[in-house]
Amino acid sequence: MGEREVDWSALPMELLPLIGKTVQARIDVVRFRSVCASWRSSIPPLRGISSPLLLPFPYPTNSAGSQSFLSQSTIYRLEPPDDNPNLSTCSSKSWLVKVEEFEPGRVRLLNPLSSLHIRFLPDSFPKVVNLLDFRVVEVGKAYKLQLSSGMNIADVNKLVLFPNSAWTSCVEDKLIFGLFHEGKLGYVKYGDENWTFVDDHNFYYDDITVYKGQSYVVDRLGTVSWIDSSMKLIQFSPPLCGLGNKKHLVESCGELYVVDRFFDRERRLDHDLRRYRLCPKTVNIEVHKLDQEWGRWVMVKNLGDQVFFLGKDSSFSVSATEFSGCKGNCVYFTDENDIGVFYFENQKTGKIVDFLDRCHLFWPPPSWLSSKSSSKC
Repeated sequence: MGEREVDWSALPMELLPLIGKTVQARIDVVRFRSVCASWRSSIPPLRGISSPLLLPFPYPTNSAGSQSFLSQSTIYRLEPPDDNPNLSTCSSKSWLVKVEEFEPGRVRLLNPLSSLHIRFLPDSFPKVVNLLDFRVVEVGKAYKLQLSSGMNIADVNKLVLFPNSAWTSCVEDKLIFGLFHEGKLGYVKYGDENWTFVDDHNFYYDDITVYKGQSYVVDRLGTVSWIDSSMKLIQFSPPLCGLGNKKHLVESCGELYVVDRFFDRERRLDHDLRRYRLCPKTVNIEVHKLDQEWGRWVMVKNLGDQVFFLGKDSSFSVSATEFSGCKGNCVYFTDENDIGVFYFENQKTGKIVDFLDRCHLFWPPPSWLSSKSSSKC
């Protein structure tokens, strides 16, 4: 039987809102509404999120009315279409790029791995990057708490918004969860005068994420809990009892993983303080997955073609097959401003020196951007 062409614009109108509401990423909602007039009228346009979002300062301060701002950044995967003669012969199938929305209508580029601001673009960078030349896929979002000057507020380890659906207005309906100094878990809603901190037996929480429409946190022992509507923590997993120094939550292929990082210490020169100080250095990584049927943790020996990224403000995974020349079964991480990689096949770590250059705004660096760029995956 031959293939039958389907006129998508002829779908029953009563199905379109049901289909449209399943789309969660903002860019996919825009893409859905761009198909035709009937699709555009089937779902409403997204309500804009004011950026930066004004929030109360998380710590006691001597300055009356001290406030902070929530900035949002999005990690995208850019894939050149096959029919584009300028991009179809590039050195990679796709690239990661990170864009920060710091003022209404204004964005700036970040290094997708280190999140450092890219202040100076290389001469080879095109003046205009037309997103119509790419297939754009949203990989994840990250959030920072900043002062009005744009500086990050110290001791804010991680922020997430809940719910994380594109259909929920940040101003009216969302909670902002935060992990702060000494692993304290707090939350605030737009309009609140103060943050509320959850005092749950003084546990030290390492990471927080939104997974399948629910907020989850992991503590230093590797116990994963979800947060219910009354802001109570409900234990979801037994303790991992891993001996690592820091736990991360990573979603990959619909499953939730706990990544356990082991640190050593090394002396580094702090140019601002003009003295040496001890800094953590990742020397080993273990990945665990919860066997929900038996209620036990299983150590993962091989990630397959998956690549995990442990960023300062977000963690995510991608498929290595989407990036030419890249190997799967590895974890990228940040130590201070250094970027390293852990290879599961030989249980070794390495440093990605090239990505310390702030001009690297794509991962892997595409050949059309810089002839000197090369993939280090």
